[in-house]
Amino acid sequence: MKTLAPVILFVYNRADNTAKTIEHLQRNYLSQDTELYVFSDGGRDDASWQAVNEVRAMLKGVTGFKRVNIIERPCNFYLERNVIEGITEVLSTHDRAIIMEDDICTSPYFLTYMNEALELYKEEERVMHIAGFTNLDVTELGDTYFTPHMSGWGWATWSDRWLKFKHYTSREEALAGLSQYDINRITYNGNFPCLGSLDRNPIPWDICWELAIYRNNGLCLHPTHTLLKNIGLVSGTHFGFKNGKLFGWYEFDRPFSTHKIKVGGIPIEENADIEAQYAIALKDHGMRYNLLGRIARRLYRWAKGKK
Repeated sequence: MKTLAPVILFVYNRADNTAKTIEHLQRNYLSQDTELYVFSDGGRDDASWQAVNEVRAMLKGVTGFKRVNIIERPCNFYLERNVIEGITEVLSTHDRAIIMEDDICTSPYFLTYMNEALELYKEEERVMHIAGFTNLDVTELGDTYFTPHMSGWGWATWSDRWLKFKHYTSREEALAGLSQYDINRITYNGNFPCLGSLDRNPIPWDICWELAIYRNNGLCLHPTHTLLKNIGLVSGTHFGFKNGKLFGWYEFDRPFSTHKIKVGGIPIEENADIEAQYAIALKDHGMRYNLLGRIARRLYRWAKGKK
């Protein structure tokens, strides 16, 4: 590999999760040759600033990388602005980058996979996104597959692909020009309610990137078994399964692979069987409800409908 991509890490106020994320990155075989950029968002009040400063104190002692660059935001940018501006800043001086948030524990081969894929597909403009996570567990298909669906839990892209990104400010703007056929494809015929994020303010960066990939007929490379584990599902900005074990289980909560995977050797195209499996896997964002969970969901929907 001629060029190793820098890692961009976005952190806020979770010192324990951040430390675990960095520890797993340090165990990667390419960590000592990898440049790390850490964008630390500012607090919103006295309590959050205290937690932010705890994270920043910990970051000052981080070693094990080629170079560590810490960017401390002077105020609270919020996740969307911090991520979008951080990626854009790094990709203005690098032609590729690996992007992570502060709750991702990675396989020792995560950086190897990312860098090999970034190098192999750099001239394939249709390949816009390299994912370290997979919603499926389909090792019988080999080591990797392509899909239009992206995952933001540890991913990579190139500077020329990121130029296609647009942060939408309204649902109408985001969906302009898309037909019902397009909507059905993006949402897997309604099984993946990702477009509900367009009603948030600000609109999450990941749905905007998903739409950018779709609008450009892009593809995302995924491993057939995950190379990372999200440890922040109960406390994330966009995610929260605080009562998951009470009401069921989260299907995507799997241990990561600990062996090197082969990159390449597959057609750069969608796979109809993969897409059919996604339509099932993405239902309810991967949450599988037990009887209590199903009852609770019905009560919640009933109460919501009464308002």
